[in-house]
Amino acid sequence: MAQQFGTDHSELVVDPDLKETLNYLSTMLEEPFGDSSMLPTYYVSRMAREHVTVALSGDGGDELFAGYDRYLVAMDRQKFNQLPSWMGRAYRAAIHDLIPAGMYGKNLAWNASLGARDRYLDDVSFFPVLHRERGLFTAEFLDFAKRFPDPLQAWQATYDNAPAQDPLSRLLYLDTKTYLPGDILTKVDRMSMATSLEVRAPMLDHQFVEWVTALPIEWKVQKRNRKYILKKLAERLGIPRALLDRRKQGFQLPLVEWVRSEVKDEFLQLLLEPTSLQRGYFKPAAVRSLVDEHLRGRRDRSSLLWQMLVLELWHRNFLQALPQSNSRTRISGRIPETAYHAAPPGVEATSQ
Repeated sequence: MAQQFGTDHSELVVDPDLKETLNYLSTMLEEPFGDSSMLPTYYVSRMAREHVTVALSGDGGDELFAGYDRYLVAMDRQKFNQLPSWMGRAYRAAIHDLIPAGMYGKNLAWNASLGARDRYLDDVSFFPVLHRERGLFTAEFLDFAKRFPDPLQAWQATYDNAPAQDPLSRLLYLDTKTYLPGDILTKVDRMSMATSLEVRAPMLDHQFVEWVTALPIEWKVQKRNRKYILKKLAERLGIPRALLDRRKQGFQLPLVEWVRSEVKDEFLQLLLEPTSLQRGYFKPAAVRSLVDEHLRGRRDRSSLLWQMLVLELWHRNFLQALPQSNSRTRISGRIPETAYHAAPPGVEATSQ
């Protein structure tokens, strides 16, 4: 791209100084935010801020034009919709429940037994939210969570009430109303503002969004070619086909390798400390089992472990910082009115 259009291309090699940076960023987010791409977003924002004060992003493009791989997966699995619900439950009991934990095909067997809506939810969740691995949580925490509105109901209602008719447009509507504002825009806003960079998203101009949502779905996906109309426009502008046809690459960390090597000690220290294991969120034996499975290479548990790590740091920075808090779970609607946290090297410390 830089050669094609004569632009400056900058590269940044990131060292996994995880604990210090992540601890700082958790104070910027003020919630247990599970998307690990917040780290590269922060680093890119910090690098961009050295040159500009305002930047443009392409946020919204994937949700509006069906750019994610998961949309193709969801379409491929529509054949499971033909199964009546009772058959799905029978299939789950006959197949899923008999496959040993960790064996290939167990997750697919579970996913295939669900309805279209919950099957997509199962695919996109950072953390298991349905039946599959709720054994991670303590009974104490699950009982406590019942006091609050179930966020899954709001998610499911958004899907059920989608104005779109075809299945793919329903998913695009769902992600535009939930994933885009709740994850993508939150991440970009908090990470960029942590470096005093303002990021604007021109694709989310409301008139443009209204126009795109009215386009025929075959203009967005055609013969498994996602973002079809965008790619046709880019081709007219001279972007090489090799770039347009390249496999989509997410803006993510190499978590699988990092957790087993570069940041293994930091992960273990934060997750397996006695105080961390006794928070009351997760069963200690379940946490140790997940760590062991991942380190031995038996299963990729990096995503689950990342969620636990983020939750632990959030607990330390906010709940544990409350007056008279104890070492076990203390979930409250309040956050500290003021909490000072040291920033990573080269970043001005902030008071919140």
